[in-house]
Amino acid sequence: MAGTLYVVRHGQTLFNERKIIQGLIDSPLTAEGIEQARRVGRFIAHQNLTFDHAYASTLACTHQTLELITSMPFEREAGLCEWSFGEYEGERAALMPPQPWGDYFVQFGGEGEREFSDRINETLTNIMNRPGHKQVFVVSHGSAGFSFMKRWRDAADRRYTDVPGNCSMVRYGFDGTGFVLEEIFEQEDMRRVLGE
Repeated sequence: MAGTLYVVRHGQTLFNERKIIQGLIDSPLTAEGIEQARRVGRFIAHQNLTFDHAYASTLACTHQTLELITSMPFEREAGLCEWSFGEYEGERAALMPPQPWGDYFVQFGGEGEREFSDRINETLTNIMNRPGHKQVFVVSHGSAGFSFMKRWRDAADRRYTDVPGNCSMVRYGFDGTGFVLEEIFEQEDMRRVLGE
């Protein structure tokens, strides 16, 4: 079934601000993260976007972000959680090895890159194939969103080469089997549209 998927990265968290590896560890939104989420809500209203279903990962930072954006009910999906970094979680981000990470984190109890990418892709494909899912809104995480983006962007498209910023929003078209990356809205794009 064809539809449109909007994927938002959660707002800035305390761990983001302090450059701590988050992974599956939760961390509250900062004042900046709260304002970022509210801006997404204003942008969605300005663009007259509506959604028939909403989803978030099982981490509270995604719930808080979604609830600041919209009052619509949502479901929690474990498959939308961030990459599991195992023993690296809660450590300083400066300890992360250079990318690509491949299976590096498996030895520390985390996920391999392919396993992680497949999990995110399967979860979002299954969500979009549910009955009545034409305009779907999802709040997830930085590496989760980037992994999904890398899978579906045109290989020649060099605009999107890094993890989207906090509270960025990416729009994908869905044809029943696969996705097409259509547009990404970073916070600065939203500010420009809103005149902020």
